[in-house]
Amino acid sequence: MDIVLIAGMWLDGSAWDEVVPHLESLGHRPVALTLPGQGDGNVQATYDDQVAAIVSAVDAADGPTLVVGHSAACALAWVAADARPEKVTRVALVGGMPNGDGETYFGFFEPVDGVVAFPGWEPFEGPDSDDMSPELKARVAAGAIAVPAAIAQGTVRLTDERRYAVPVTMVCPEYTPEQAKEWLEAGDIPELAKTTRVDFVDIDSGHWPMFTQPAALAALIDEDARR
Repeated sequence: MDIVLIAGMWLDGSAWDEVVPHLESLGHRPVALTLPGQGDGNVQATYDDQVAAIVSAVDAADGPTLVVGHSAACALAWVAADARPEKVTRVALVGGMPNGDGETYFGFFEPVDGVVAFPGWEPFEGPDSDDMSPELKARVAAGAIAVPAAIAQGTVRLTDERRYAVPVTMVCPEYTPEQAKEWLEAGDIPELAKTTRVDFVDIDSGHWPMFTQPAALAALIDEDARR
């Protein structure tokens, strides 16, 4: 199956370097995206540019496509389902949730000098990063890419209610499937509350399993592709 991989804030397509070979060995055709403004040197890139790149990748796939979003990019993966509900066969959300229509894409950190830079590891102390060695943290931080404000402050637009028929898998890293179910039942994830099918799977990792558990993450993605 064609699998589009979208990493979260501050990461480019190389974040999936250790996941891609596992998926290929399982017979899939993974495409790890480096989005406009997030590794291609385009400091003028906007949120809409990123959406266009993702939709283009889905359009370029040979057939039904699994779209995998990580962290903030879970919102982008869900936008892909909205834009191409007839082609996106499932959306996997790794450590994140979809935004609703009209919401800001990423408003957790304020831009400084026109960008949202990686804030260091202090905001992510605890379950998010406990499974990362100091060496791994240093490597990830060194490769972190400041995200243009026009991306982070972009407005999410959802227009096609057929997206609710696209199955979703919540891959739960630093939190448990039980916690995710509680959030869903409490109404904290309104987009998924309207979705026909939501599956929950656990992975024993922090927030960045593509670095700390690449084989396990690839196995879960493979399971999703075969559902």
